Amino acid sequence: MAISLLCLLLITFVSLIFVAKKIKRSKWNLPPSPPTFPVIGNLHQIGKLPHRSLQHLAERTGHVMLLYFGSVPVTVISSKEAAEEVLKTHDLDCCSRPKLYGSRLISRGFKDIGFTPYGEEYKERRKFLVRELFALKKVQSFRYIREEECNFMVKKLSESAADQSPVDLSKTLFSLPASIVFRVAFGQSFHESKFIDKDKVDELVFETETAQASFLCSDFFPFAGLGWLVDRLSGQHKRLNDVFLKLDALFQSVIDDHLNTGRSKEQRDIVDIMLDVMHKQGKNDSLKLSINHIKGFLTNIFIAGIDTGAITMIWAMTELARNSKLMKKVQGEIRDGLGNNKERITEEDIDKVPYLNLVIKETFRLHPAVPLLLPRETMAHIKVQGYDIPRKRRILVNVWAIGRDPKLWTNPEEFNPDRFIDNPLDYRGQHFELLPFGSGRRICPGMAMGMATVELGLLNLLYFFDWKLPDGMTHNDIDTEEAGTLTIVKKVPLRLVPVRVY
Repeated sequence: MAISLLCLLLITFVSLIFVAKKIKRSKWNLPPSPPTFPVIGNLHQIGKLPHRSLQHLAERTGHVMLLYFGSVPVTVISSKEAAEEVLKTHDLDCCSRPKLYGSRLISRGFKDIGFTPYGEEYKERRKFLVRELFALKKVQSFRYIREEECNFMVKKLSESAADQSPVDLSKTLFSLPASIVFRVAFGQSFHESKFIDKDKVDELVFETETAQASFLCSDFFPFAGLGWLVDRLSGQHKRLNDVFLKLDALFQSVIDDHLNTGRSKEQRDIVDIMLDVMHKQGKNDSLKLSINHIKGFLTNIFIAGIDTGAITMIWAMTELARNSKLMKKVQGEIRDGLGNNKERITEEDIDKVPYLNLVIKETFRLHPAVPLLLPRETMAHIKVQGYDIPRKRRILVNVWAIGRDPKLWTNPEEFNPDRFIDNPLDYRGQHFELLPFGSGRRICPGMAMGMATVELGLLNLLYFFDWKLPDGMTHNDIDTEEAGTLTIVKKVPLRLVPVRVY
């Protein structure tokens, strides 16, 4: 009896959805949609790599299209022109975030920056974090940390070069930004930290983003608690909670260490500053911080600060390893520009090697670390490319598809940094063909810090070492298969043999 009643309610609800759709379509000029299935909508058309599935759907349906993830309508943007309207023309009207189950849990009830809906609290938090961590002067002040950690990476790679053993370059390139983040934000040495398993930092980051960005039934079938029940039975809730507990234990250990009265106060980091603000804040202060706010901030810093930089370096080295001529070209420019007697690379050397910047741009185009920008939610009714997008509508911008659009790029599947020679296109959010950091009010606040790590890390790898393939491998054996949801990394770790040159 109970099951029959539940089925009746479900059928009634689905029927109301489709009636509402027809009414709205007669009133508004909604974007085109591919055919849907009852109840699940278009979810059956979203594969393990959503950015690719959405690109294929857009090629058949349109670069502004309306999909239904269960009962939830989602507008997907796959063209430069439509992205510019969303991220620039209508930025203020669609810069909020949907309240998804995974992001709610990981952000401690939206007490972070990345997933917090737009409003005064968000603006105060972002302003604070930019001022204390991401402002250009702050980023420059951490230069010595980046240089020291890159020098440590070179030293460790040189040990492998001495016995000609292959290295897991994917793990190496996750450890580099992790070591920088730990010193800059946590005031700790990553290599000596007792709070985290250094060999599994990439796994923790990957687990967090996979759990956070997974398609949860709770988000797409909110009616009658059915989605929540399915997620519990499938284990999705458990996986998400396991990741939450791992992160919570890490950040609580960091905070406890900072609260230790015996800790040296010579170098204040962002945790020290946030704890001071929390202890001194008054009732009328515009910025309110609690321990959960601090953990929310640290989640953003830890995940985004490590993952996107590591992924970009991994893809850049993957593409260069697959193309020996291109590898020699960029190494030749670097070594000619810097000379052959440097014992240590500094950030002043970056300006002497402009071709490296083109390699990074091309990596951003072909392999954006975040292929689908974090979802936005409209705060007002807008029009994009002539189509109506109502208030409270989720929007996904597929920057991966835009980066491979044949209307914008010649031979878009080819890794060719030369396409950026004498080309003014940049990645700082003003050119909508290339959006690795997003654009508008939600552009990544850590862009300058992330770029400094990527540039210096790659420069060290390419100056001090030549790179050989492990015995038995050819360049054709290096695949570009992807894995992930929120961010996309090379599925099979990149293993190369370093040969010390200088």
